Amino acid sequence: MTASLVRPAAAEFLRVAHAVTDLSAPTPCAGYDVRGLLNHLLYWAPWLLAAGRREDPPSPSAPEASAGLVTADWRARLEKQTETLVDVFGTPSAWDGMTALGTARLPASVVGDMVLGEFVLHGWDLARASGQELRCPPEAATAVYESAVAMGEQARSMGVYGEAVTVAAEASPLERALGASGRDPGWTA
Repeated sequence: MTASLVRPAAAEFLRVAHAVTDLSAPTPCAGYDVRGLLNHLLYWAPWLLAAGRREDPPSPSAPEASAGLVTADWRARLEKQTETLVDVFGTPSAWDGMTALGTARLPASVVGDMVLGEFVLHGWDLARASGQELRCPPEAATAVYESAVAMGEQARSMGVYGEAVTVAAEASPLERALGASGRDPGWTA
């Protein structure tokens, strides 16, 4: 089921990313402006792909912060990476068994959840930073929420998520996912 959510979430993510114009705009993702967030996405996609394919991770040529991956062709590169992630994680078998992300062994479903979370959460970050709205299917938002709750404490301890943000009882699935991942659904630039 979750594998089927990857393609529509990725399509919406790309729609938002293609409309981004101001790379210096702040984002709701702590510590990142738009350029930094795009750099993050371009940097980690090969690691996620390697995990999905059960291949050795890439050898980084530089740490994420100094990688400088947002060049004139960033949109085409982001689109290609996203399409490849969809090809891999849109297949149910990519979510089965165990894999490695760098040196860590973990269930492949956790990596699949990370990929879906990247599209939804960072898609929302980019949407907010650029004055757009992310049109996230409720099923994808619910899956991201469940994943964010399940890995929340560990993600917070690693600095991946901020402290959970309380949302209203009648919050949408996307707002619940945002809050669970440490994002304020009411954030504005």
